[in-house]
Amino acid sequence: MASFTERILKRILNMRSGELGLALLSALFFFLVLCGYFFLRPVREAMGVARGMDDLRWLFAVTSVTSLAAVLVFGGVVARTNRRRFIPVAYLFVIACLIGFATLLIQDARAGGGLIGTDAETGLARGVGYTFYVWLSVINLFSTSVFWAFMVDVFDIDQGKRMFPFIGIGGTLGALAGGRGASLISGLTESPYLPAGLMLIGAACFALAIATMLILDKRAGRSDLSPLEAVGPAASGGPSAESSRRGGSNARIGGGALEGVRAVATSPYLLGVGLWVVFMAVSNTLIYFTQANVILESTDTFSQRVGSFADFDSLAQVATLLTQVFVTTHLIRKLGVGWTLAILPLVTVLGFVVLAAWPVYGVMLIFQAVHRATRYAISRPSRETLFSVVAPAEKYKAKPIVDVFLYRGGDLAGAGIDSLFAILGLGLAWVAMSTAPLAGMWIALSIGLGRAQARRVDA
Repeated sequence: MASFTERILKRILNMRSGELGLALLSALFFFLVLCGYFFLRPVREAMGVARGMDDLRWLFAVTSVTSLAAVLVFGGVVARTNRRRFIPVAYLFVIACLIGFATLLIQDARAGGGLIGTDAETGLARGVGYTFYVWLSVINLFSTSVFWAFMVDVFDIDQGKRMFPFIGIGGTLGALAGGRGASLISGLTESPYLPAGLMLIGAACFALAIATMLILDKRAGRSDLSPLEAVGPAASGGPSAESSRRGGSNARIGGGALEGVRAVATSPYLLGVGLWVVFMAVSNTLIYFTQANVILESTDTFSQRVGSFADFDSLAQVATLLTQVFVTTHLIRKLGVGWTLAILPLVTVLGFVVLAAWPVYGVMLIFQAVHRATRYAISRPSRETLFSVVAPAEKYKAKPIVDVFLYRGGDLAGAGIDSLFAILGLGLAWVAMSTAPLAGMWIALSIGLGRAQARRVDA
């Protein structure tokens, strides 16, 4: 029976004996993080488009500036804490903010106020709506960045290539559950308390994620299958030198808040990863604004917008799940990291070409679903393995610079391109043509990063 189980794990899940327990806990951790976020994401999107596309583009600019400040604060916190402490503290901060947003909206509704974008909109509702949009846009990137940074501590390079796709399935199921839950709830009510209720549900998911992370940290630290060091001081009364070198649970990362910026600026490898993320963010933003226009024109109420954004998310997550189950598990090992990363730019340029030829709602829906499935199911696990060959200080400080500030900088560039096309009256055909050279550079960069990672592994 044990031999049969090992064969099943190796063939279907691409795992070795003893790894399933850690993988399941990791997948549950990711499930809860993304479930919480996808209860919140439709609320953010509905608040962002509530007063029109001009305000949405302005919010992108504010988000980019806020991201830089948040990255610097994050780097300072990381320098003074160890991983076991700062990950739970980060999620506790998310929970506290969500409770604060929900409390303000509940008080406003009790006083007779209405939601942003409605006839009964108040100044408080507008302030909370815009603040929540910027806050969640930044926090989401931190929450996923911290999660994957923890994963490359729990698993080594070979395990990451085999197990990250499986862990990603857990996240996709969480995103699907959160999106469907938000859609069902928004379809049942037009209450001004709707966004507050969804915020509190999201907070509960993050609380469960903290508990799961602590259990995973403890089990991984005691397992011979994980490179993670066990929690607890060494015999001398403090963390061992080996634990500190490997980034164990009880080791401080050290350094200053600006080291992440310096690490990215002085490393060609990390600069390449950052440029890849910028390319991805530009393509995501162009698709996002097209989708937002479609939903804004086809809905009338806040609840309808929440439901529509949630439905788009749900379709994308179904496509992502199918891709993860039937494609991703063995793709990275067969194609390599570089060629796997090159799939997303190919999907981007082909999707825009098809959308330019048939600019209809159904094509937009399918394109968005396929693009996000490729992005989350194929590109994200591949991109995260790029950080498995860098030191803990680079990983925990430089990674937020790449995943948050550069990502949002790409968003800002995409918003600028979209605004320029709108001012000039250029349609989707021009967008498709502009993405062709972008995709060519993006593909070349993907292959180059895969080769650079292989050289680091050999070294």
